[in-house]
Amino acid sequence: MADQTVALVTGAASGIGAAISLAFAEAGARVILGDIDLERSKATASDIGGAATAIRLDVTRPDEWAAAAEHVSAEAGRLDALVNSAGLLSLGTVEECSLEEWRRIQSVNVEGTFLGCQAMIPLLAVSGGGAITNICSVSGVVGGHNLAAYNASKGAVRMLTKSVALHCARSRNGVRCNTVMPTFVRTPMLDDIVPATEQHKLERQIPMGRLVEAEEVAALVLYLSSDAARMITDADYTIDGGATA
Repeated sequence: MADQTVALVTGAASGIGAAISLAFAEAGARVILGDIDLERSKATASDIGGAATAIRLDVTRPDEWAAAAEHVSAEAGRLDALVNSAGLLSLGTVEECSLEEWRRIQSVNVEGTFLGCQAMIPLLAVSGGGAITNICSVSGVVGGHNLAAYNASKGAVRMLTKSVALHCARSRNGVRCNTVMPTFVRTPMLDDIVPATEQHKLERQIPMGRLVEAEEVAALVLYLSSDAARMITDADYTIDGGATA
């Protein structure tokens, strides 16, 4: 990856977003970590070192996306990769899920991705094109009885990605858009939902017998953001150890 490559990663303070940010930095890119928790994302950027910097970014707020676009333009002068990694996971059946919780999940997972694409496509296009990678989930294609809000949100992200990809292809702006859909990933967010002592039950649902590592998701995102993937758009990549087979 060229040294002048600039990437913006949301939800970058920890978990998958932090692993993706590290992968970009190690590949020589300038990476901007966006997260609602600015202090934590600053600490992550400091740990990464190099050209990693952090900004506050609440992905549900159009004004903060506008500020992020201005920051990227002023500080980096270009944008080559956007990774919409910010997301929330919530358990609950359709009868248990409150309207408030439903809206909270859709706001971050769906609207946050929509706003990110909308705000950053012009910057990517001005830079000569680039890649948007939306972190989705196998829950976007496989249902769960207690994942009503999450299933709906990730299904929406998957279909939004297709619309974005086709719009950009028709516009001939050089911007590609793909989804990465992991199964259970070993992250702090998973620990908050399922205690580490119980995660062996999740592993039994995966044919390859283990959880996905955040670094494995990051490696695929890095590939999709590179020139080697310049003809890949509107693609869904599962990282699930055979879980959806």
